[in-house]
Amino acid sequence: MMRTSIAVIALSAVLAFIPSPGLAMERAAMDQLLAMAKARPAAPEFRQALIARLGDAAIKSGEAFDSNGPDFIWAVEAQSRPALVVDDQPVGPLQRIAGTDLWFRTGQLTVGTSHRFHYVIDGRTFGGSVDVPAYGPLSYTRPDVPQGRISEKLVHTSRLYDGMKTNYWIYVPAQYDPAVPAALMVWQDGERYITRNTEEICRLCPSLYRLQEVTDNLIHDKKIPVVIHVFVSPGTLNDKPLRSILYDTVSDKYGQFLMNELLPEVYAKYNVRRDAYSRAIQGQSSGGIAAFNVAFNHPESFGRVYTVVGSFTALQWKPGEADGGNIYPFKVRREPKRNLRVWMNDGSEDQEAGSGSWPLQNIQLANSLKLKGYDFHFSFGGGSHHAALAVSELPECLTWLWRDYDPSKTEQTYEQSAEERSKPVFRVRVYNR
Repeated sequence: MMRTSIAVIALSAVLAFIPSPGLAMERAAMDQLLAMAKARPAAPEFRQALIARLGDAAIKSGEAFDSNGPDFIWAVEAQSRPALVVDDQPVGPLQRIAGTDLWFRTGQLTVGTSHRFHYVIDGRTFGGSVDVPAYGPLSYTRPDVPQGRISEKLVHTSRLYDGMKTNYWIYVPAQYDPAVPAALMVWQDGERYITRNTEEICRLCPSLYRLQEVTDNLIHDKKIPVVIHVFVSPGTLNDKPLRSILYDTVSDKYGQFLMNELLPEVYAKYNVRRDAYSRAIQGQSSGGIAAFNVAFNHPESFGRVYTVVGSFTALQWKPGEADGGNIYPFKVRREPKRNLRVWMNDGSEDQEAGSGSWPLQNIQLANSLKLKGYDFHFSFGGGSHHAALAVSELPECLTWLWRDYDPSKTEQTYEQSAEERSKPVFRVRVYNR
């Protein structure tokens, strides 16, 4: 359930001009804007900075927002005074910039989850977004934390998929010691995770995962083990993308590709553990079902699974030829329990298509995992087919996935917690009719 706390931001006006030396660049820039909103809202410089930061098109469409941790700013262009609604709760009116039709408001939202907002103007709903990430402190660069490094782009040519080219990158934490085997986590759609949250990227892509920052911080705080990430992009054959064929096909082929072809190249470069206890796999959308499919077929190789808005639908279903991902909730209920720890998330506004219902399939799979006794967590928010919830809760997710990890062990039997067993199954309620 969404939690929201709205408050007036109290920032010293001097911060508008003197960035704190301890702040990363992207945080200092937002602090400057927020401080100007408090100290000099009538100044032309504030209007210019607001438009430059949030974007003129997004302001006009009512979708503009930005944040630094819990501190948010919203802006919209309107002739009449807009009122802000966050997580379906009225917050209050916006403040007009004198002599313009530009309105803004600052406030605070709970971090570690995603939010939704819209405006009410002249009694009508306008603009907004259901995918508003709220990053906590572990999602930002900390000057006292050593940073890992990412490799150059590597290219693998497949034998199993006969000539398919796959780009991948290897992220190595600063604490990696070649004499000590590291844990491993494989990420599908790997090109999404290869950049850090620099000021420019933050401005252009507010739903950025910040995986490198989170990994650095969690390892430094000893909340997760030293883990090497492998970021794998979907392969191409003769310049044709094979993403859905690789990810949505319910078979063992993609898992064999990872384990027998691509990962041995990683093992040749780094000292990586091979036990399932020390290996995790992640994916978003079609990558989510790919990750689950690999682990479900090979729990002896991957013991930890993370799916984001997973496509557990019939995207590659061919009648009489191939199963679709829609069968997974039923496979889990009917087949023997695998030794897996699974974190899932999705949102109520996720896709509905001819191939199935993303939110209903994720709910079904979560209930199947629950009824079968899996060690699982399901975050269900109010977002769309988007990573806002995932990026917000990433530190919590990785901490949960790797909790109680002991490098002296090579196996663990994952059991559903007593707290989860005491909870009811997830239920569906119609809210929009």
